Amino acid sequence: MKPAPFAYTKARSVEHAVELAGRDGEARILAGGQSLIATLNMRLSRPTLLVDINGLDGLDGLALKDGAVEIGALVRHAQAGRSDIIAKNAPLIAKAIPHIGHPAIRNRGTIGGSIAFADPAAELPACLVALGGEVVIAGGRGERTVKADDFFTGLFETELGSDDVLKAIRVPAANAATRIGFAELARRHGDYALVGLAAAARAEGDGLADIRLAYFGVGATPVRARKAEAELARGALDDAVAALADDLDPPDDVQETGAVKRHLAGVLLRRVAKQLMEGRQ
Repeated sequence: MKPAPFAYTKARSVEHAVELAGRDGEARILAGGQSLIATLNMRLSRPTLLVDINGLDGLDGLALKDGAVEIGALVRHAQAGRSDIIAKNAPLIAKAIPHIGHPAIRNRGTIGGSIAFADPAAELPACLVALGGEVVIAGGRGERTVKADDFFTGLFETELGSDDVLKAIRVPAANAATRIGFAELARRHGDYALVGLAAAARAEGDGLADIRLAYFGVGATPVRARKAEAELARGALDDAVAALADDLDPPDDVQETGAVKRHLAGVLLRRVAKQLMEGRQ
């Protein structure tokens, strides 16, 4: 199938992209295109205008600023995977990137595109939530920052408005007390996960504090398992797994039933909890 007709223009700046998107009303931003092109071809997305932001200055940078890692919207997955800044200061993202699609997709797909598309089975939105990160947005009302917990609002829905452009994401830089864990279960490596879990915590004495468990593939958005977090902070892993019955209500889909997904979520919690504790040594 071929996409419905649309116009195309290349933005000269972020401000120009915001202006074009606001003027059209039915525009879509084109970055890596690894999700957008597929939805265009299946006519699941029918924009009247594509605004190409590739090549814009300032959107492809990676930097450590004021205790946070800032990743520009146009940073490719492969670029982030090779980055020493990511490896040292955002190890959860580094751990997740090899699970994203296949090399060809990682070479073109962008960090900003993954966050903006907000696929509930994707790795990076869950990582952003687990790290307590934030999203930097340029729009007709100026620039603003939205916390990851508030950014994902529904199935493929975010806080991005029709005239908004995602500029960057920020996550707190890791330190000696940072602990992270990541695991997913998929039918084949590179496929969307049946269930996945991204986790971050802070080492405190013999245990863990500030635990954030963000599941993907189990709901319309990344899902925080808050009751399981509290139980895990007490060191009660079995109780944390049991608490997932309250935290998660995954729907049946073409891959698995909700009941199977909930069981797999418990399997992943045990694996990720081991990673979090082993990181303390």
